Amino acid sequence: MTGRVAELADLRTRVLEGPSAKATEAQKAKGKLTARERLELLFDKGSFTETEPFRRHRATGFGLEGKKPYTDGVITGWGKVEGRTVFAYAHDFRIFGGALGEAHAQKIHKLMDLAETAGAPIVGLCDGAGARIQEGVTALAGYGGIFQRNVRNSGVLPQISVIMGPCAGGAAYSPALTDFVFMVRGTSQMFITGPDVVQAVTGEKITQDGLGGADVHAETSGVAHNAYDDEESALEDVRHLLTLLPSNNRELPPAEPVYDPVDRRNDALLDLVPADPNQAYDMRAVIEEIVDDGEYFEVHERWAPNIICALTRMGGQVTGIVANQPQRLAGVLDIESSEKAARFVQLCDAFNIPLVSLVDVPGFLPGVDQEHGGVIRHGAKLLYAYCNATVPRISLVLRKAYGGAYIVMDSRSIGTDLALAWPINEIAVMGAEGAANVVFRREIAASDDPEATRQARIAEYRDELMHPYYAAERGLVDDVIDPALTRATLIEALTMLRNKHAALPARKHGNQPQ
Repeated sequence: MTGRVAELADLRTRVLEGPSAKATEAQKAKGKLTARERLELLFDKGSFTETEPFRRHRATGFGLEGKKPYTDGVITGWGKVEGRTVFAYAHDFRIFGGALGEAHAQKIHKLMDLAETAGAPIVGLCDGAGARIQEGVTALAGYGGIFQRNVRNSGVLPQISVIMGPCAGGAAYSPALTDFVFMVRGTSQMFITGPDVVQAVTGEKITQDGLGGADVHAETSGVAHNAYDDEESALEDVRHLLTLLPSNNRELPPAEPVYDPVDRRNDALLDLVPADPNQAYDMRAVIEEIVDDGEYFEVHERWAPNIICALTRMGGQVTGIVANQPQRLAGVLDIESSEKAARFVQLCDAFNIPLVSLVDVPGFLPGVDQEHGGVIRHGAKLLYAYCNATVPRISLVLRKAYGGAYIVMDSRSIGTDLALAWPINEIAVMGAEGAANVVFRREIAASDDPEATRQARIAEYRDELMHPYYAAERGLVDDVIDPALTRATLIEALTMLRNKHAALPARKHGNQPQ
């Protein structure tokens, strides 16, 4: 027995060291950490337990029978993040370039099944060259098994993908099916077809980063939720994000002690938000003022920046914030912002995170490109997501809320639990100027002084239909509140709604807009 134990210890040491010092040096030369170093940063110190460290492939042909490294290019296991169980797999680029073969895939399948059994989040650290070509269709079938489990656990377990190297072809679809995608600048790329194929088919010349780098996906495509300068920062944010999510959909997100007084006044809001509906301001300053300690985790910060989606805490409880951003495109809704917010609302609803919507929206962005691009169906995604959400929902109109965008931003008519407003709110079909031009156009055209008549009718429309208490008088706003009491009012309402229970009709699933 003593001899066998010594043999086991020696074998384990070889597994931990990896394939060779040369392979490790090559990984470091690219500015990348090894798979084990990444796992050490992700998990609490000394908490990681590896599964199947001695697994080897059984493929033959093309020289594979002479190359059977342990782990088969992926490290799988579980550990603790801030004391809570999390499962993870990390591609080891030093072995077959992290390419996925049959054994490699089966390790990930078993890990995902174990995470489902334990009811714990899954983190994928992706640094692989796609399917292992030498194993042919068997490798492709391995991807299919991962995709099927991604979908089965969607809305059940939090799933996070961190792209730390190449992620091409079919390999890109697993991250796309997860809840969050993080990327690292300079070392990570995601695309279905690489630059060489693009050039061969379309004649377009482009680099790997230009086609599918971190900044491209964080700003242009919206595939990546966040981009980072280094792997350490990315993994630090993954750890932080996990503290804001429940382990599974049957639990509430973890609460934390509250050191920021729940009844703290927000007098700064009186100066932060201009009463003039056409004057821009930074909605982030409003969020910082009302949440615990001014801290929040924004997702998709650089994509569709005319709307803000963030996870934060209010009164120690995790809360999702959806807020129009008047600094960008006046805070209008468009194709991308609707899609961004809809996905975030669905995420919060899946994982029992209450929603607070901060509304200051002039409408949907007009234009031929928007209409031809399908703004109707994309806007309907956000409408569907809100209507389908059963978590506590509170909407607060800060200034303006016009037209269909008012309805879509979780208005009383689509089921928000509490609709609040500030005393400078303007809720209407459209702005007073546009409304007067439509309603009184004949009178204005026939007037001896059209401009004076137009101004008089604008004032009349504003006084009659757009005064701050018009919606409140009709029960479409539950209360008009002092901005200085915003934090206290929202936390009190969220506390009241904490045990909300709302059942959806019996159905297999809805047919949401695509």
